[in-house]
Amino acid sequence: MDFMTIILAAGKGTRMCSNLPKVVHKVNGIPMICKIIGEIEKLNPQKNIVVLGHMKEIVEKAIEEKIIGKNAKIEYVLQEEQLGTGHAVLSTKGNFSEYNGDIMLLYGDTPLLRSQTLSDFYEYHKKSDATTTVMTTICENPYGYGRIIKDNNQVKKIIEEKEASTEEKKIKEVNAGVYCFKSRDLLNALDKINNNNEKGEYYLTDVISIQVSENKNIKSYILTDNVEVMGVNSKIELAEASKILRTRKNNELMKDGVILIDPDNTYIEENVEIGKDTVIYPGANLQGRTKIGENSEIIGNTRIIDSILGNNVKIENSVIEESIVENYVTIGPFAHLRKGSHLKEYVHIGNFVETKKSTLEKGVKSGHLTYLGDTHVGENTNIGAGTITCNFDGINKFKTEIGRDAFIGSDSILVAPVVIGDNALIGAGSVITKNVPDNALSVERNKQLIKTGWRKK
Repeated sequence: MDFMTIILAAGKGTRMCSNLPKVVHKVNGIPMICKIIGEIEKLNPQKNIVVLGHMKEIVEKAIEEKIIGKNAKIEYVLQEEQLGTGHAVLSTKGNFSEYNGDIMLLYGDTPLLRSQTLSDFYEYHKKSDATTTVMTTICENPYGYGRIIKDNNQVKKIIEEKEASTEEKKIKEVNAGVYCFKSRDLLNALDKINNNNEKGEYYLTDVISIQVSENKNIKSYILTDNVEVMGVNSKIELAEASKILRTRKNNELMKDGVILIDPDNTYIEENVEIGKDTVIYPGANLQGRTKIGENSEIIGNTRIIDSILGNNVKIENSVIEESIVENYVTIGPFAHLRKGSHLKEYVHIGNFVETKKSTLEKGVKSGHLTYLGDTHVGENTNIGAGTITCNFDGINKFKTEIGRDAFIGSDSILVAPVVIGDNALIGAGSVITKNVPDNALSVERNKQLIKTGWRKK
């Protein structure tokens, strides 16, 4: 669309009671500032001007990690002193002084706004040929909000609670804090605002007053769902916003064919993708950019982070981090896939099996009590209970290579670097420190010693 945005994100957010800037706190897995930019980006604006202040490096880093990879057009402006919303916009003048188009202004702490709402808002602004359009909403209890004073559908004033008369306080249409401006008219008004007030700050609402005095066309766009413009100013409101986003996400997934047994107790973050007819049971926690295919089952208190799962996968009470799980794999209960694990088709890992930076080829089975670190396991190999790959000598990590159709007996210790050949058999209870060739049997055990009557002594 033919507009650019200004996003105000310079405030400290003291009511958050946090060491972090307010706008980087996460709502359903995404920093608030990234959520609002993500919604705006769906409309393809010419650019986004983000006003930073308090702990700007942290905010910028959050945006870079979550948004820049999507080729969003971001420009940062530093507001050295926080002297009001008008002052924040004044600090951006140099970024649009040569621009002749529309500017949408938003706040970085309103993560519930939808892209469709912003699109409808902008279309209304264009069709009404307004100099400025103010997004408003109706509040049954408008206490604390700026009231919208209108005459013949023209906005004449935005008056704050403390300045409103008794009659004005009865007005239920309030300022939602989102605006569309014609850029040249905004620049003109910014040149005229001042800080002659009790706090010595520059108020953005003064732009409206100036434009009204110049008989400009000022419109209001009434948003019916006032939840969308909820600002997040405390940890309580943060939790409320996250809950709303989770509900939206869960509803979208169910509309697309995902089965959620108990949506109220299923935690699925914003960027998770799930195929139809996959069943998600209560207690699941799906995070980051996780993708799950069709006809899968995620059971119990399973946590999956930034991982890719195929079709017909079954996971029970397990943790999967930054890993790839292909079709028809079964995992758990109580398994742990650490970063860099890759389980190919028909692999099974069971109770208390842990993998890290390991690839298990098609059909590998490891039923219980096993650690596979920095390991490659060939097709159809069976890993017995209690097997451990010793991949770390205290300084360096080493790789274990296990061939196809091998059988690793229970309670075996494979000391890397070591290679176990195809179709090899490792006897139970062995400590393997040397390579084992294809088709070989390797057993390493001390001679069993029996001393009768020992316990009586």
